[in-house]
Amino acid sequence: MQFFDFGTIFFLVAAVVIFFQLRNVLGRRTGNERPPFDPYSNRSRSAPAETKDNVVSLPKRNGASTAPQTGPDIEESFAAIDALTQPGTPVNEGLKAIRKADPQFDVKKFLEGAKMAYEMIVMSFADGDRRTLKNLLSKEVYEGFVAAIDERERQGQKIESSFVGIDKASIVGAELKGTEAHITLRIVSELISATRDRGGEIVDGDPETVAEVKDVWTFARDTRSRDPNWKLVATEAED
Repeated sequence: MQFFDFGTIFFLVAAVVIFFQLRNVLGRRTGNERPPFDPYSNRSRSAPAETKDNVVSLPKRNGASTAPQTGPDIEESFAAIDALTQPGTPVNEGLKAIRKADPQFDVKKFLEGAKMAYEMIVMSFADGDRRTLKNLLSKEVYEGFVAAIDERERQGQKIESSFVGIDKASIVGAELKGTEAHITLRIVSELISATRDRGGEIVDGDPETVAEVKDVWTFARDTRSRDPNWKLVATEAED
């Protein structure tokens, strides 16, 4: 149960990945239903509403340090968990069980990292970036996303999408299954997205409308692993 300095790894890797992505795209999005369904098909959209560091597996830099890092003490960790979730609830108790199993777990850093991971996955799916997705998703979720990308490419469709931002991200589930930690987030984001066919005609979405999207994503990792990174293991679009 050793952690890398996720903040250092994340920002170094994210800088490289986003640099190459931004050469061709300003912002991208992905759908968020259970694989193997196309994450973009028939997504419900609504009118626009008014409006780092411990999550997901990322490509590792050569020579990155693997030295264990010191996490917050247990009282500090429990106080942070109580500040984010109602004490005594299953979510609160689940997070505390994860912290007991993993002394390096920091719920605040996890939440911030998860929000950054969300945008990164959204962008990578829309851009058809299989390489980045493979490092961020579990095998099952990756296969579902890739199936949707493959089908989109066979039909000659392209997604034009801009990620506006995340309005809210909250932890709605937490559980320690044996040694595997699972944390579920409800994420409300704003996106601008349109899918065009081979002829450039819009077949889904609206390139000028901000859509509110509600998703429920679950991240997981083995608390015994030396790898500190979490991967996306389940996705669902909230109705």
